[in-house]
Formats: sequence, structure tokens, C-alpha cells
Amino acid sequence: MKIQIIDIGTKSFEDAYQYQLEKVDKLVDKRNDQEFAGYFIYVEHPHVYTLGKHGKTDNLLISEQLLSKINASFVRTDRGGDITYHGPGQIVGYPILDLMKLQISPKNYVFNLEELIIRVLAKYGIKGDRINGSIGVWLDVDKPQPRKICSIGIRITRNITMHGFALNVNNDLKYFSYINPCGFTNIAVTSIANELAHSVDLEEVKKEILINFQKIFAIQLI
Repeated sequence: MKIQIIDIGTKSFEDAYQYQLEKVDKLVDKRNDQEFAGYFIYVEHPHVYTLGKHGKTDNLLISEQLLSKINASFVRTDRGGDITYHGPGQIVGYPILDLMKLQISPKNYVFNLEELIIRVLAKYGIKGDRINGSIGVWLDVDKPQPRKICSIGIRITRNITMHGFALNVNNDLKYFSYINPCGFTNIAVTSIANELAHSVDLEEVKKEILINFQKIFAIQLI
């Protein structure tokens, strides 16, 4: 089964969303091609807060005026989950996958995305883990205040996935202080750079993600 890798660089959340919709339509058109199962899109967003379809606007803690002051925007979206942040230095991956062709259930798909990030973090000597009832990847889950390093929020339409994951790599963590991340009021947020006390090469992390994505989903990247 083949997956096409596409890096669209820096795009607004809205433009990237429209791009995803186009790829969903193309994948539907390719349903007869049993060898092609979708796309893996890399993107970096300008500062933006996105709210999932069941999220609460109260979890955005600042006014529109302050949003403008910190050069950020706010967008409602149709993915699952609550509020999260995207910005420069963060790796955002949007897999557009035909789950029927891959024979993966929605639950297992999310599990696989978490496993993908856990394996990538291990490459950098960071132990990622899951917390029951909270999608994403966390550190120090056995301690009083675990730290979240990767958010995951998806939508499935016509058995095709949209949205995906946001892995904090070199991004400015202060932007998370303006929200209740994922709707939580008592969690900390971290990044690879914060854990290692130095920045890392984004392209290197992207390559590591693709290596593990290929293994976990048992697909061929093109």
C-alpha cells in the first residue's frame, strides 16, 4: 500500500484545511486503486489557536485584542478534541488515509499515531506515554503533573482521515499559557527542545516520523 508524502511548508490553518479537503476528494476518486491509500501532509502554521467541534470557547483565556497583539488567530474547526495551539517550530502532520484500504479502525488509528510519536521521542531519549481517557502523548505520566508534548485531533469522513497531530519541537511554549490546553486547567506543556535544553533539526525529526510511520502502518512512502 502506498502513501504520498507532501510538505506544503508554512500555510495558514484555513488554507491547509482547504488543501486537506482537496486531497480527501482525490482519495475518494482513487478508491479503485487498491495500491494507493492516501497522503501524509507536513505543514507549519503561523500562530493559531484551533477549537475542536466539542470544545469550549472559555478555554481561550485572552481577548481578541490580545490575540492580535501576540500575532495569533483563532479558528473553529471540525476535528475532535478541545483547544490547542499551532505555531512556528512545531511539526504538524495531517495524514489523509483511507482506513478501509489500510484495514484500521478509528481507535487503532489514533493508537498508531500515539505510537508513532512515542517511538520518535525515544530516538531523542525522551519517554513518551499515554494517559487513559486523554488522546495524545505525555511525559511523566506517573507524576503529579504530567507534561503534554503532542496533541492529536482527527476527523473521519467517508472513512478517510483528516487533521492529525502537532508535535512540539522548537516552538515557543509561552503561547500555551493563553489557553487551557486540550481543555485541561492543570497540565504543563513541553517540547523536545525544552526537554533536551537545546533546539533540534526539524527536518531530522520529520525524517524520523516518516521512518516510523512507514513501519507502524506497514506502507510504502512515495
